[in-house]
Amino acid sequence: MAPFRSPLEWPGLDGAAVRRFALFVIGDAGIEVRASLPGVRFAELDADRLCYAPARVLTAGTAVNLARSAVGYFRRVGVLAKVGDDDYTETIRRELCRLGAADRLVVESGVPNGVSVMLRDGADGGGPGVRLLVVQDEPPARRLTAADVRAAAAGIEDADVLAVDGYSLLAPGSREALHEAMRTARAAGTRVAFDVVPHDIDARLPASCVLPVLERADLVVSEAHTLARLLGHPPPRGGRAPRDLLPVLDRAVPGGPLWLLRFGPTSLERVLAHQRGRSPEAYSTGYSPGAPRAGYGDRLTSCELYWWLAGG
Repeated sequence: MAPFRSPLEWPGLDGAAVRRFALFVIGDAGIEVRASLPGVRFAELDADRLCYAPARVLTAGTAVNLARSAVGYFRRVGVLAKVGDDDYTETIRRELCRLGAADRLVVESGVPNGVSVMLRDGADGGGPGVRLLVVQDEPPARRLTAADVRAAAAGIEDADVLAVDGYSLLAPGSREALHEAMRTARAAGTRVAFDVVPHDIDARLPASCVLPVLERADLVVSEAHTLARLLGHPPPRGGRAPRDLLPVLDRAVPGGPLWLLRFGPTSLERVLAHQRGRSPEAYSTGYSPGAPRAGYGDRLTSCELYWWLAGG
């Protein structure tokens, strides 16, 4: 048996030397305002504060963010998202075009695009700080329908992997759309990757809403803490590898998905890869204090998806 080679060894976080495979992503697309507040800690604020700090507006959302990294690995990337109908709609289209991702946007007439605000405070010791993410209530993505998915079925059927995430589970319409997408992928032989977000999904949904998706997935990406809480298991402490979680996953989810469990001091430094019947392997993500955190998870996931499809 060949020795284990982590995704960081090959293909690495900077993209693949030869782009291969087709990825189809379903998720959010909207506009985000980002700012970091060096020297400010949210916990110490007890009055209004005016801050001058680097701030920017960009096209974002789970589907766009993954596509932004994935185009460096995959020969084809398609994005299905429901968006609003305002001045930002063409901005979102142009960004997907600039990235080289195929646009399968579904425009909902008469509603605005989703807008989010991400603020990160300064932290002692050069850490990532605390993130405050404010997302517009009921963005268009929550109203993606099974019919929208059926209209885009060719993109799923022609892909090597369908990437979906837990935000689609937060509303009845998009939840049914997610299940329709997974059924379509299964019927076509397209593999399914599921990202267990938001990281507090266990506080928003019962495990019974998430388990059917885990059971249909071929690959699951998650912070170990999230899955532990979801399944009623004590989260790993002190940044330790979550090895005692593995039998819990095997009992809860039939079949043999590949689990990529993020762990470490900020749940981004290390990954434990586990699949039923195989020895688990841990590897470094390359993330360290002081590295920009925004977008790092999507770079890592894109790298891991390519590595997985190529047979590790």
